[in-house]
Amino acid sequence: MGTGHADYNTPQRPPRLLARPPVSSWPAGTVSTAARNLDQVLAQELQDFLRELVSIAAGASLPYFRQTVAIDNKNANGFDPVTVADRETEDALRRAIERRFPEHGIIGEERPPHRPDARYQWVIDPIDGTRAFICGLPTWATLVGVCDGGVPAFGLMSQPVVGEYFIGGGGTSINAYRDRETVLATSEVVELAQSSLFATSPTMFAEREAANRFGALSAHVRLTRYGVDSYAYCLLAAGHVELVAEAGLGFYDIAALIPIIEAAGGTVTDWAGQPVRGGGTVVAAANPVLHARALELLAG
Repeated sequence: MGTGHADYNTPQRPPRLLARPPVSSWPAGTVSTAARNLDQVLAQELQDFLRELVSIAAGASLPYFRQTVAIDNKNANGFDPVTVADRETEDALRRAIERRFPEHGIIGEERPPHRPDARYQWVIDPIDGTRAFICGLPTWATLVGVCDGGVPAFGLMSQPVVGEYFIGGGGTSINAYRDRETVLATSEVVELAQSSLFATSPTMFAEREAANRFGALSAHVRLTRYGVDSYAYCLLAAGHVELVAEAGLGFYDIAALIPIIEAAGGTVTDWAGQPVRGGGTVVAAANPVLHARALELLAG
């Protein structure tokens, strides 16, 4: 994918750098049970199709970025913005998915479910980080997950302004950036005191107990940062971030990111240590040891 940024200097990690390998060269996975159980032909098709969705989503969302657009508020008691970019991007993705996989279901943030009883469900967050989008910040992304029987199996995170995307599932996660692809691996840091912790906003911990538990974890890490939405999870998969802990999420906020993190070696659960199969609390960690230590504080 041409990004228009080839003249910039790019830090490289040579041992993991690839020159756009075909998806068929990705090794069979040992991380995601759902991905392993998929028919291999279908798994290959899903991975290929996620790449196609990168340009489809970009074509719908980018024309509205840093433009004057009407903003609707979906929350009468707060501010939950949605724009024409959200709706048109989801519509474009839905049309493409329905053409390619008419027997599959679709769960999207902005539209009603389609074929909700189907085994395979596509979970779409067309603009994850709409607040960033309307402020002109290039930290929003399009998220598309594929679930098998409710279990996240493959996922895409795409940020078209930066010209970057992440795809995970089947045991391998990759990052495509500036015309190169990198196979991802999470950090090996296991000490909280050496870890970085991310969350989208402190306001997501509206309940005092959730705020107290997040605060307890934050007090034990090296640094805490806010505000990059789904990018934090992908940076965790890439080995740059060790922990992400959030609350009040929808399933469309996290479904696509779980396979990306797990296939890179990370662990994702809710704050009770259970698999994430809906919204609510989420803690993602670079490895099982760090996850267990973070969970002790988050589980109270």
